[in-house]
Amino acid sequence: MAPVECFEDLIAWQKARALTAAVYRACRRDSVRRDYALCNQLRRAAVSVMANIAEGFERGGRGEFHQFLSTAKASRAEVRSHLYVAMDAGYLQRPEAEALLGQAVEVGRILGGLRKAVARQRAVQT
Repeated sequence: MAPVECFEDLIAWQKARALTAAVYRACRRDSVRRDYALCNQLRRAAVSVMANIAEGFERGGRGEFHQFLSTAKASRAEVRSHLYVAMDAGYLQRPEAEALLGQAVEVGRILGGLRKAVARQRAVQT
């Protein structure tokens, strides 16, 4: 397996990008778009996931990367929470919301694994 040289190589970032694209598509629906505040928060949280992965990777240090991955995971939880609001308000039909939630859960699992790997690397370095 080739070493990861840039954040775009990270599966976590790739999956977060796909989640963000799916969130943006969902927010284009009239039913979601009409609630500007919710749509804006949902998009911002999704962007935050991928941005924190990228920023943490580029910082270079394992400690900082771990911290940014924790922030990304928290933003991913925010995405999930907002998706429940959109579903409960009737903006998203259950199947679409559940598909998006499934993507968010997958991103969270991958982030969790990456955080553990980075923590192990930190432990070896100290």
